[in-house]
Amino acid sequence: MKAKPDEQGNNLRPEYDFSAMSGGVRGKYVRQYREGTNLVLLAPDVAEVFRDNASVNDALRSLIGIARKQVPRRKSRPSQSLQPTV
Repeated sequence: MKAKPDEQGNNLRPEYDFSAMSGGVRGKYVRQYREGTNLVLLAPDVAEVFRDNASVNDALRSLIGIARKQVPRRKSRPSQSLQPTV
């Protein structure tokens, strides 16, 4: 049977002393989370070239523009109705 949290909703173990931890910032990414930001991990060699999100976005937008000019759009095929085989 699971233990129920106490009346205050505190279900952390007493040995967790967050006041002794350094470097933690409460709510550090809450604004980005609320905005729906996607975080992407770059490989180290890529991160050396693209040092911030603006440079990554600029490069990707350029690539999108090139791809749209180079690759002709496919004509959509008429959908075929799927009939169950008997």
